[in-house]
Amino acid sequence: MDKKSITLIVITIVLIVLTALQKPFSQPASYHQFADQVSFWGISNAWNVLTNLPFIIVGGYGLYCLTITSTSAAIKRMYTILFLGIILTGIGSAFYHLVPDNFRLLFDRLPMTIIFMSFLAITVYEWISPQWGNRLFYLLLLVGFVSLGWWYYTEQQGRGDLRFYLFVQFYPMLAIPLIYWLYRSPEKNRKIRILIWVFLWYIVAKVAEVYDEQLFAAIGFSGHSIKHLAAAVATWYMVRFYEKYYQASPLLALPA
Repeated sequence: MDKKSITLIVITIVLIVLTALQKPFSQPASYHQFADQVSFWGISNAWNVLTNLPFIIVGGYGLYCLTITSTSAAIKRMYTILFLGIILTGIGSAFYHLVPDNFRLLFDRLPMTIIFMSFLAITVYEWISPQWGNRLFYLLLLVGFVSLGWWYYTEQQGRGDLRFYLFVQFYPMLAIPLIYWLYRSPEKNRKIRILIWVFLWYIVAKVAEVYDEQLFAAIGFSGHSIKHLAAAVATWYMVRFYEKYYQASPLLALPA
């Protein structure tokens, strides 16, 4: 095992231990209270529902790209799950925002877990080793599902524990840039140019989420709705990466 792999494994173990050492904490009830609760066309919380449509469009376009390329079975499988996760994120988030509660939040978070863990497995495949990316793919998905199941189970028991789900959400956003840096090369650095946009738009999404009420008061459009749109743009660059590096014929010839 080389030094790069050891470094990545050690950092992962340290983060897992630090997560486990934190005190369990539940989902605050206030989480479900979003700034924009305007309804129209018979749709409750309409903008928070409708701004999920771009996820469905982006994921659908990703699946289209898969139909016009010839790649390895492993790559096609991983990207299929990723793009399905993007579509399901749009559906699950819309379902949640119609009547926000912990049960519906489960259907919002499950597809996001698919995106995070698929994206991490694809990164391992592309940057470290196709064999390890393929081997870790289902394991990472399982870890994501278990973390989410544990959160919901503990909430039902009245002692909610969000620690491990939050680890699953944020660990890929730390591990993937670390992998880019550890396994950098001139060829791989060219690929990173597109994927940098994934992280920039993800940061925009998280900032907008934090400032939900302030943005709604300032511009009449909530931070949470902006979060959906920014996150959808982030997933677009995941599709764009596949489209560019696996020679899919683009419907939309956007610059890298």
